[in-house]
Amino acid sequence: MKLAGLDVRTAGQDGSALTAILLHGFGAPGDDLVGLAPYIRAPARFVFPAAPLELPGMYGEGRAWWMLDLAKLDAQLRSGKRDMTEVPEGLAPVREQLSKLIDELAAPKYVLGGFSQGAMLSLDVALHRDVKPAGLVLMSGTLIAEPEWMPRLPSLAGVPVFMSHGRRDPLLPFAVAETLRDRLTAAGAAVEWHPFDGGHEIPVAVIDAVGAFVSRLATSK
Repeated sequence: MKLAGLDVRTAGQDGSALTAILLHGFGAPGDDLVGLAPYIRAPARFVFPAAPLELPGMYGEGRAWWMLDLAKLDAQLRSGKRDMTEVPEGLAPVREQLSKLIDELAAPKYVLGGFSQGAMLSLDVALHRDVKPAGLVLMSGTLIAEPEWMPRLPSLAGVPVFMSHGRRDPLLPFAVAETLRDRLTAAGAAVEWHPFDGGHEIPVAVIDAVGAFVSRLATSK
């Protein structure tokens, strides 16, 4: 089905008190995270939107929420210095599109999250919405748009935030994830931190922890 012009897959329990909206990462196919639903084992309805941008060439059926300057990213990786201040071109339009999707779902209680670029977009959307999600799931995300995000972080005070990140992540440095964790915590968000000995991935331990996190939110009042 389509919501806000995006192709959407669903899984889990229709009619559940909680809806979990999970966004895939850059370069992944639109249904990349659909297979996680049975393993998360949470009493929730799962919604998996496909990003609007198609990626050509080596990405096959890959999609993106916004385009990346791969040459710039490679230069940053080589230098070891990640630009946390950049506001990606295309972030604002896709933020509005995803926010519209949330409105169309009309879910009274929802969790918003994703992996990598999907995690970044989830946090950006939550920061710009007046009504905050019941929780955020940020798997292997990072800090971007620092000038826009920092003044808005206090709006997440009290919001449960799940964060996971690999200590050997070659794409999005672990140290930057720690910085984002610390800033969210300082702003009053209830951060649940799950570091792991791995790279840019979603290991089984993280899937299990996400399931426990979403289950708690589904059963809380």
